[in-house]
Amino acid sequence: MLKVFNTLTRQKEVFTPITSGIVKMYVCGPTVYNYIHIGNARSAIAFDTIRRYFEYKGYHVQYVSNFTDVDDKMIKAAKEAHTTVPAIADRFIAEFMKDTTALNIEPATKHPRATENIKDIIEFIQDLIAKGYGYESEGDVYYRARKFAHYGQLSHQNIDDLEVGASQHTDPEEMSRKEDPVDFALWKAAKGDEISWDSPWGKGRPGWHIECSVMSTKYLGDTFDIHGGGQDLTFPHHENEIAQSEAKTGQKFANYWLHNGFVTVGDENEKMSKSLGNFVTVHDILKTVDPQVLRFFMATTQYRRPIQYTQGNLDDASNNLKRLQTAFNNLNYRLKDAESGSDPKIEQEIRQIEADFVDQMDDDFNVQNAITQVYELAKLGNVYAERPVVFKDSLSFIIKTLSELVNIFGIEFKQETLNDDGIEALINERLAARKNRNFERSDEIREQLKAQGIVLEDTPQGTRWHRDDEKGNV
Repeated sequence: MLKVFNTLTRQKEVFTPITSGIVKMYVCGPTVYNYIHIGNARSAIAFDTIRRYFEYKGYHVQYVSNFTDVDDKMIKAAKEAHTTVPAIADRFIAEFMKDTTALNIEPATKHPRATENIKDIIEFIQDLIAKGYGYESEGDVYYRARKFAHYGQLSHQNIDDLEVGASQHTDPEEMSRKEDPVDFALWKAAKGDEISWDSPWGKGRPGWHIECSVMSTKYLGDTFDIHGGGQDLTFPHHENEIAQSEAKTGQKFANYWLHNGFVTVGDENEKMSKSLGNFVTVHDILKTVDPQVLRFFMATTQYRRPIQYTQGNLDDASNNLKRLQTAFNNLNYRLKDAESGSDPKIEQEIRQIEADFVDQMDDDFNVQNAITQVYELAKLGNVYAERPVVFKDSLSFIIKTLSELVNIFGIEFKQETLNDDGIEALINERLAARKNRNFERSDEIREQLKAQGIVLEDTPQGTRWHRDDEKGNV
C-alpha cells in the first residue's frame, strides 16, 4: 500500500488516485532564462524517479511540467543579451532538454509554455474578477488573498503574519496599487516596450503564479492527484496556486502535495545560492561528471531530504554504481556457458528481495532503504555467477529484475561489446601468453589495454573486461 507525505496535512497518507490506474501529476518547471542548476535538476530527478516508480507499479502517468517563458528575469536576460524574450526561452528550453536527456529524465507528457496559454490566462483572471477575487488597479490585476478562507493552509502560516512580511518586501509604488499588502499579482501592466499582450486591462503579461493554475487545470482537470515542486515553492507560489484555482473552480485543487528538499554544497553544508557564489549549473557539471553518476547520486536520496553535493558523496555514488554494473556484467558473462533450466531457490530469493524493495518504496518513495535491496540483489547475482554450474533462466531472471529496479532510479546498464579488432586481438594474445606462462607479455598487454581505457578482470570463469570511465569529479 503506497503512502505519500502530503505537505498540506503534514502526514503520510495512503495514495488513492482519482481514476483507477492513472496518476495525474503536475510539477513546476524552470524559468528558462539560463541553464538549469543542480537545484532544478534535483527536483526534476526526484519527480522523474517517483513517476518511474508509479509506472513500475503499472500506473499510466499523465505528467505535466511547465516552462515559465516570460517574467522579470526573462525580460532582464533578453535586454542584457540584446535579443528577445522568445529567443532566450527557445535557447534555454533546448538546453534544458539536452541536460535532462543526459540525466535520463523522461520528457513530460506535456511541457506547456506560459506564452502559449495567454488567452486561457486572461479568461481565468476574468473569472476571478467576476467572482470578486480579482481587481484591476492601474493596468495591474491583483488577487484578494484575504478573501480566500484557507489562505496559508499549505505553508501553515497565519495571514496576519504574512501581511507584516509582505509590507516589508513590497515596493511603495506597488503597495499603493494594492488594496492589501498580502494581495498578489495576476496580471502586470507593461512597462515601456517590454514584451506584452493585449488584455481587457491594457497591454501586459501574466503574473508568475497564475500560469501554473491555468496550465495544470487545463491539461489535468480542476482536481488532479499530485502537485510537486521544490520546498522553496511552498510559499508563496503553491499557496497562491491553491487560492487562485479553488476560488475559480470551487473544487479541491490537488489531492497530494509533494515537495523535494534543497541541495547544499560542500562540506560546510551551505544552501546553494548565487549570492554565496556556490551556484552550479548542470551544463557545467556534466563537462566533468558522468551524467549517470549525477543521476544515481540524486535519485538515491529520499526526495524530501536535503542533498549534500560534495566530491566524497559523488565518489560514493560512482563506486556504488560501478558495483551494480559489475554485477550486471558478471551475470551476462555467465549466460554463454549456462545450462538450460532454472534454480527455484534462487528465484524465490530474488522475488523476496524485490518485495522488500517495493515495501520500502511504498513508504513515501524511501529510495535510500530501497537501494539497499538492489545492492542485495547484486550481491546475490555475483555469488550465483561464481557457481560452477548456473542456469540460464535464473540468470535471465536476476538480470531482468536488476535492470528493472535500477531503471526506477533512471539508470540503464551499459552493454559492453568490443568492436575494435585490435583490442580483441590483444585480449586473445594475452590469453595465449598466460597459457604459455609468458607473464611479462601478459602484463604488457594489460597495461596497453589499460591505457586505452580497457580494464581486464581474471575470474574463475575466464577473463572479462570493461571500459574504465574516469568521469566523476565535482
